[in-house]
Amino acid sequence: MYFAALLARTEDGWEASDTELDDVETLSDLTDLAREASVDEDTVLVFIEQEDAWFGVVRVDGEDDPRIFISDATAAARSSYGEILLTDELLGREPGAEDTIAALEELVGLDDTEDGDPDTTPDNNTTATDDDDDDDDDLDADAVPAGPLGDTRILADLGLPEAELLMLRTDALVEIADALGAAEVLETVR
Repeated sequence: MYFAALLARTEDGWEASDTELDDVETLSDLTDLAREASVDEDTVLVFIEQEDAWFGVVRVDGEDDPRIFISDATAAARSSYGEILLTDELLGREPGAEDTIAALEELVGLDDTEDGDPDTTPDNNTTATDDDDDDDDDLDADAVPAGPLGDTRILADLGLPEAELLMLRTDALVEIADALGAAEVLETVR
């Protein structure tokens, strides 16, 4: 079960609205959605939560690049909404790295031979696990790290210090909203 909401900061405090993410396919789409909710280019927070698995916060301040925090990147990677937040930049990858890897995998078959080349692996008593060790190193470099990922100071200036953010687990969005003074507002859309 997912929950998504926008919290827009105004002169009078926070305004909350629930939001559907059905039409959101990229971080850019999500950022545009947040900017539309902004009053005078003030701060907008996008909350996404998958019950008992992970939560994410995207902060958009005017035209600045969005700032992202994800409580559990591994759990988020198994979610279509989480994949939106797990950008190449956040994961420390070169932009388009996945496209390059996919193109290379297409050129090289699953048996590590180029299209049309016969498998000419010599039988020199090496085991499959010896060869797999090299492949595992490549997979580790592209793996999503376990645990929190992103800007841990995303809410520090709004009343939620880094250490407290990192300790949040269940009902995290309620606790975040409480720290921001927006618990009642968020509850109206929950």
